[in-house]
Amino acid sequence: MKDKRSTAYRIFVLIVVILIALLFTFPLYWIVTGAFKTAKDINATTPSWWPSEWTLRNFQTLFSKLTAPLWQISLPFSQYFTENGEAIVVSTGPSVPAAIRWMLNTVWMAVASMLLTCFTAALAGYALAKKRFTGRGLLFTLIVCAMALPKQVILIPLIREMSTLNLYNTLSAVIYPIVGWPFGVFLIKQFAEGIPGEIIEAARIDGAGEWKTFRTIVFPMIKPGVGALAIFTFISSWNDYFMQLIMLSSTQQLTISLGIAKMQAENSTDFGLIMAGAAFAALPIIIVFIIFQKYFTRGITMGAVKG
Repeated sequence: MKDKRSTAYRIFVLIVVILIALLFTFPLYWIVTGAFKTAKDINATTPSWWPSEWTLRNFQTLFSKLTAPLWQISLPFSQYFTENGEAIVVSTGPSVPAAIRWMLNTVWMAVASMLLTCFTAALAGYALAKKRFTGRGLLFTLIVCAMALPKQVILIPLIREMSTLNLYNTLSAVIYPIVGWPFGVFLIKQFAEGIPGEIIEAARIDGAGEWKTFRTIVFPMIKPGVGALAIFTFISSWNDYFMQLIMLSSTQQLTISLGIAKMQAENSTDFGLIMAGAAFAALPIIIVFIIFQKYFTRGITMGAVKG
């Protein structure tokens, strides 16, 4: 009797999990199928769950309206030495559909933010967890308080800072503000707290320096947390529409979400174009999650066990 109840409970849980999974994947299904629907199907009074006529017109519109150079390499800080305050361009790629340039901009922005944030958070989290120095508790308290600080509060000082550094309307203006993400430091500190101090002391006795100790002992032990932070940072940077809208304006510097909004404004209400752009923009997010899902799952599980 007990085995039957256990089996029934497992079946019930499985059904509930499947229903929840379908609920969360339905928006993605609707976007992907909508990208291949005709305007008639999209604007129909009765929703069409499957395209009655498959079309690539939405993607053709996405990749044909605007063009931009594939890449544009400028000399670092050269804007300080030019009369008009613009950077000196040393290499410009071939002209391609602007959507491809926007996608490359977004990928570069998200990847650079992810790598820099993980690097700085790993170092800062380790120092706060295992180093003893004056003001350590106060510094950590300020970091925790900064997690509750809305981004809109520091928006005006941030814009003035980026303008002063001549970084406004560049991808750097979107990348640098997220590098010191307080949540990343907090997350890595919690992982580093679990590293036995005896292991670090043994490495020092063996003659390992700070960098070698961090690289060979500390980092492998906090790797699940870094992997989880990588996903959080990538997605947060990718979806930070507000900061991208404030900091970027020229067509060549736009991200994929801003570019689609720009095209949407020029093409009235074209839901097919929105669906195609959303499906195109969601592809890298799905790839990153598939690659890092092992670290993401381990990171969440370890954080839950530690409490």
